[in-house]
Amino acid sequence: MVRVVHLWMVSDVSNNKQTSSSKIPLSMEMVLVDSKDTCFAVFGTVKHVVDDEEWWYTACTYNKYCIKRGLAETFPREIINLVDRSFLFKVEVKSGCNSHFEKTFRVIFFYLPDGIVYQKRRQLNILINEILEILTPCVSHVVTRLIISSSQLSGYLTDQIGLFKNIVRMDFSNNSIHGALPRSLGKLSSLRILDLSQNQFYGNPFQVLRSLHELSYLSIDDNLFQGIVKEDDLANLTSLKAFLASGNNLTLAVGPNWLPSFQLFELGMNSWQLGPNFPSWIHSQEALLSLEISNTGISDSIPAWFWETCHDVSYLNLSNNNIHGELPNTLMIKSGVDLSSNQLHGKLPHLNDYIHWLDLSNNSFSGSLNDFLCKKQESFLQFLNLASNNLSGEIPDCWMTWPYLVDVNLQSNNFDGNLPPSMGSLTQLQTLHLRSNSLSGIFPTFLKKTNMLICLDLGENSLTGTIPGWIGEKLLNLKILRLPSNRFTGHIPKEICDMIFLRDLDLAKNNLFGNIPNCLNNLNAMLIRSRSADSFIYVKASSLRCGTNIVSSLIWVKGRGVEYRNILGLVTNVDLSGNNLSGEIPRELTDLDGLIFLNLSINQLSGQIPLSIGNMRSLESIDFSFNKLSGDIPSTISNLSFLSKLDLSYNHLEGEIPTGTQIQTFEASNFVGNSLCGPPLPINCSSHWQISKDDHDEKESDGHGVNWLFVSMAFGFFAGFLVVVAPLFIFKSWRYAYYRFLDDMWLKMESCW
Repeated sequence: MVRVVHLWMVSDVSNNKQTSSSKIPLSMEMVLVDSKDTCFAVFGTVKHVVDDEEWWYTACTYNKYCIKRGLAETFPREIINLVDRSFLFKVEVKSGCNSHFEKTFRVIFFYLPDGIVYQKRRQLNILINEILEILTPCVSHVVTRLIISSSQLSGYLTDQIGLFKNIVRMDFSNNSIHGALPRSLGKLSSLRILDLSQNQFYGNPFQVLRSLHELSYLSIDDNLFQGIVKEDDLANLTSLKAFLASGNNLTLAVGPNWLPSFQLFELGMNSWQLGPNFPSWIHSQEALLSLEISNTGISDSIPAWFWETCHDVSYLNLSNNNIHGELPNTLMIKSGVDLSSNQLHGKLPHLNDYIHWLDLSNNSFSGSLNDFLCKKQESFLQFLNLASNNLSGEIPDCWMTWPYLVDVNLQSNNFDGNLPPSMGSLTQLQTLHLRSNSLSGIFPTFLKKTNMLICLDLGENSLTGTIPGWIGEKLLNLKILRLPSNRFTGHIPKEICDMIFLRDLDLAKNNLFGNIPNCLNNLNAMLIRSRSADSFIYVKASSLRCGTNIVSSLIWVKGRGVEYRNILGLVTNVDLSGNNLSGEIPRELTDLDGLIFLNLSINQLSGQIPLSIGNMRSLESIDFSFNKLSGDIPSTISNLSFLSKLDLSYNHLEGEIPTGTQIQTFEASNFVGNSLCGPPLPINCSSHWQISKDDHDEKESDGHGVNWLFVSMAFGFFAGFLVVVAPLFIFKSWRYAYYRFLDDMWLKMESCW
């Protein structure tokens, strides 16, 4: 009888392209259970296992010495065909195996020394309850590891999970499994590691998990669990070292003197209800290395004992609460601190030199940056976020000792003065957010040295001068360039067209003049709509825990600013509004098929709207209002099926508003100030055309035809002059007679008075 220990599941394969990178140790047995046991059995040796970056596949050959238990000297024909042709193992049912094998379970099994593992290279896209139904009769009594993560599993866990009596590690993370946890899960007395994170489980999990006294690692992050967790629910979890349960709707209901039965290294309870008081039971956790209790309803100050208890903590997250008070003079947290979105005030604390991440944004810290920033010892800080506080004064010229910074956010404070040249020493800088301050001076020349920048936001300040041409040479990696609401003058430099990664160009509300560059079709990132599966724009650093951050950007759409973060990698924007730009809208601009937001309003643009605007199929918002555009609205604009905003008001446009798609659903105010007719305007085009025709005829008379009324008036005046006035000048007797007539008339009138 063959003793089956563990199972490695390798997915469906149809590509035979090979590379040299080996991911599984060579020469391991490929086994199904012996036919004398419950399932059909084959023995072989794996010659090599390679990775082609899409999926795993295997090449197996027959080894005679492995043949046991009366099996034939050659492989069964089904297995030979499998190996030679497609490497797809579709099990033929023998003896006690479940028939679902042949119907749905299209994977290759490897029995390894320590577990059932599905390599995360291709998604199974099947039901977890079917997998359990397949595995339970054959291997449930011997398997110690069951790992099937990130495989698009759906379905629900059944009570069959309780038959894996010897299971030590179970990982179903990052799937779409739903339902409540079966009670039989609580009977797995050997279970030490359980990861059910990023699924759709619901109910109160601790009604099942409370009896797992050997459990040392529990991760149930990001599910739909809800309910109240009491002291008794956690009393038996005495071996617990990692408790990760963030992103659920759970409430911890314990007394003020509760002392947990466990000592944790890692605690994650984001989005639980723990407040309003600061949880005093954390005082008992003396070995904590990571603590995350963000968004937990705490409305309290941080007690003094906390900083002593957490002196070894590497990562601390207390963000999105109502924590008030001041911080100690020095933060000794070793790696990362996130205290953002609270009500903390006072001066900024000094930092441990080895901290990598600091986020104190959205608080009420005040004072200058001098004491915080100007230090002799070099800092390893990589992410610095002090946005939305009450910090003031000039930004000090002390950046030389912060060489590892990749992300600096000082926006929405009260900083003034010029930007210091020492910021040029931040050669690893990838994002710089300084918007909404009172900074002055010209466009900072130190940025020539920061050629790794992907996001530069200097908007809403008082910067002056021109936008330099070197920006397109030195900052070629920029994806976001925001300079709105400053005092920049001059032309838009054509070198901007060389920034092929640019996705967000915002130069609105400056004093720029001249034509829009006709080379904007060189902005490759806007030429096609992004189809990337990843919607984020990341800042990357070398820190182990804090290796990435997600970039955000403010984009004005429909008259309001929208902070894009989670989908910023899918957004494209060109905003040149509120300047003095003139000339025509360049046809090349309409080559940007991937552009989503386009705002050219409040300029002096003239000419017609390009007919090719209908090619910009990704457009969701167009604003050309308050310009001098003329002619008809191109009918091709009705091709823009994603369009949700169109504002053409206050131009010199004329004719009928194109029909089709959603244009007629827009507000009439978006078309006023023109000579337009048709829905959504209340002006009927037939009557409008008649009035326009009459006006046109009059204008024709004014400019190009003969206006006979004026001709006859002029002729009559001239004739009267010749007949009446001219003889008075020529004949003296006529003149005297005329004067006597006037005198007689005057005397008669006087006698009447």
